[in-house]
Amino acid sequence: MAEKNINESNDTTPSSEKVQEAERFNVADLVRENIKTLVPYTTARHEFTGEASVMLDANENSIGSPVTLDIGDFHESLNRYPDPLQIGFKKRISEIKGIPVEHIFAGNGSDEAIDVLIRIFCEPGVDNIITLPPTYGMYSVCAAINNVKVKEVPLTSDYQMDIQAIADAVDDYTKLIFICSPNNPTGNSINRQDIEIILNNFDGIVVIDEAYINYARQKTFSQEVSEYPNLVVMQTLSKAWGLAALRLGLAFAGKEIINLMNHVKYPYNINEATQQLALHGLKNVMQVNEWTKETVAQRDWLEQELTRLSLTEKVFPSDANFLLVKMADAPNVFTYLQTQGIIVRNRNTTRGCEGCLRITVGTEEENKKLIEALKNYNN
Repeated sequence: MAEKNINESNDTTPSSEKVQEAERFNVADLVRENIKTLVPYTTARHEFTGEASVMLDANENSIGSPVTLDIGDFHESLNRYPDPLQIGFKKRISEIKGIPVEHIFAGNGSDEAIDVLIRIFCEPGVDNIITLPPTYGMYSVCAAINNVKVKEVPLTSDYQMDIQAIADAVDDYTKLIFICSPNNPTGNSINRQDIEIILNNFDGIVVIDEAYINYARQKTFSQEVSEYPNLVVMQTLSKAWGLAALRLGLAFAGKEIINLMNHVKYPYNINEATQQLALHGLKNVMQVNEWTKETVAQRDWLEQELTRLSLTEKVFPSDANFLLVKMADAPNVFTYLQTQGIIVRNRNTTRGCEGCLRITVGTEEENKKLIEALKNYNN
């Protein structure tokens, strides 16, 4: 991978140039040699399409299971392995998102997608990734587990990317840049044009983590995966969809990257109960939209109430379902709230978030209870 000056242009590249970029960029040039030659574990059900009436391929208990899964119209014994490629689930996601099935990866939470991408593209002890702290901690954790160096390029004081600093950090061994937008723990969206500069000029993989995109005013990048061969967009069912207990994450990318991810993941990484519960939940798009509107309204109310407190120094702008709040005496406020049975996230020791608490937007009742507790702390 040739080093390139990311800051050489701040254009948003016309479509004709995007085509040239796509022709120039070759995913295979970034893939680890052992992954290129990997013969993935496959099952007969990877290779079969259609409806089978007699299944004698996987050494299952053909008699049955002591447990039957009853979810909506789905009534099945659990003696059979789940669909290894989750085609039914992906078809429903495709309908909702307008993204072809072959551009969709399903993981055991977004964390699996992060880990798989690092294992595909980063040679342990050789390659590196770039993260933009303060940001989601699992990028660095997955890199450490895989013995991959992390280069940290801090966000600016207003929590935006420092394009020149990123350009300076990139070297011949930089394979992935992780951009969280809306960002966790700061809550803000990253400037779209800055992201496009990275996409158009970085010769590696750009991963945009959109876990909180449902709450944001900014448009998703998921519709751009066919234009940018180096783009991976991650989303999740854990936030707006209210399915955190299922641990089901999504990645959208070009076919070549998705095929690599499916080769490296474990064969049956999403269990049948999770697939069916997710399909049942995905029927309720209108309800999720209403919940999202309600959360955003509560976020606005909570921001106003927190701003009125004398101990609040700053409430940072948020496009997520939480607020980063700088408070006087933040560590003691955190401890005090625990004594009141209220758990928030202490971000005081996180670089760039000193003196801050991260507060998830709760229900109307929970938010009022929080504000009342903070008023009593003031007194």
